[in-house]
Amino acid sequence: MLSEKYRCAVVISRAPIIQFGLGAIMAQSFCEYETIYCATPEEITLSLLQHANVVIVDLTNDLRQARSACKTYYSMMIQCVDIHWVFIVPLPIYPLAVELLLRSESTLLSSMEPVEGIINAVRSGNRRAEIIGRSLLSDHDYDDDDVNQPALSLTYSERQVLRLLGKGWGINQIASMLKKSNKTVSAQKNSAMRRLSLRSNAELYAWINSGYGSEVLNLNPMNGESKQWKKVEQEETLPLLNDAP
Repeated sequence: MLSEKYRCAVVISRAPIIQFGLGAIMAQSFCEYETIYCATPEEITLSLLQHANVVIVDLTNDLRQARSACKTYYSMMIQCVDIHWVFIVPLPIYPLAVELLLRSESTLLSSMEPVEGIINAVRSGNRRAEIIGRSLLSDHDYDDDDVNQPALSLTYSERQVLRLLGKGWGINQIASMLKKSNKTVSAQKNSAMRRLSLRSNAELYAWINSGYGSEVLNLNPMNGESKQWKKVEQEETLPLLNDAP
């Protein structure tokens, strides 16, 4: 039951030690918050979400069911838009988190984020949401080919830009989200086009929407993803909240 404290924070983690650590951060730095702890999203009720100001979600123990977990939290976000969502994201599911969880009211942080980063994210609130933490970005901000790249030899950054373009994002949005300049994002897009021997935007989008392009960029509608990000919002529901009192 919620107390008379001014604000409410919800911490969701399957790991008791992480619950304890995040709770200690909230207690030491945000004494005006009452902190509620849950192990899984199934424990969250609509009533609790309606009282919450910030929800901190640890995804480090959801690797095996990452897509299902991200979809569940996405459904919660689109129904409770006034909450600041802070996601602790391990590197293997970073691309999926960008696709499904990065919204105007959310912040993505690395699972190796220092305490100061978590404090700053909570303190910033919705004023500075839709942010990817510096620690998380630094682990992905490189241009060398990685070992899992396809034979096309697109760099990680090039694939990241094309993937977001395929989700319906514009250059300005991608630049803002990735904390890069428009010039840098445009350069990465143009570099990818040269590698693919594409001469126009029409050819680029045709390649992105092709079966091979979708496979290279992991944009496979058979996995429940759509070519346009907003399309997902129309399809997602949250049965566990619909049944809540």
